Amino acid sequence: MKLLGIGSRIEHSEFGSGVVTNVTSKHYWVTFIKNGLETIDIESEFEVIDAVEDEVDTVSFYEVEKSLKDILQKWSDVTEIAPIADRWKKGTLILRPQDSNLSEKEIPIDTFFHKIVMVRDRIRVMEQKINSSKTLDDQDKIDLQQYITRIYGSLTTFNVLFKLKSDNFVGVRTK
Repeated sequence: MKLLGIGSRIEHSEFGSGVVTNVTSKHYWVTFIKNGLETIDIESEFEVIDAVEDEVDTVSFYEVEKSLKDILQKWSDVTEIAPIADRWKKGTLILRPQDSNLSEKEIPIDTFFHKIVMVRDRIRVMEQKINSSKTLDDQDKIDLQQYITRIYGSLTTFNVLFKLKSDNFVGVRTK
């Protein structure tokens, strides 16, 4: 079977007419007139209306980008982009002292959130370095990991700022 290139037009029994917009090693990404973007297996049944050749990228840009991002996150202290919850976007954090003679401090929540994410990511890097250390014995690694878990637990207050639960701080989990 010959792979279809990007721009090929097909007719699918379930989704109707569409155009191939990306090709991976196992799937076609097809934009259908009625159903929008769908991924279908390369081996699935459909009629080829117009085949375009020599436009196939067997590794999609998305896959390359994801692989590169995973490598950078694993081996550097590059800050991961974590989205802030919609309700906090462009908000302001106001620090108001009890003494009314003293002035308030206003900080854009986005700036504060970015610093929280940097702290989280640096703790993760420290955790990786501890776990991969050849000089620490197993008991030292366990002790340091417990401190890190407690640090994460102390930071759970800030979870309200994260849009995605998967980005949240997690301390000790109860069963």
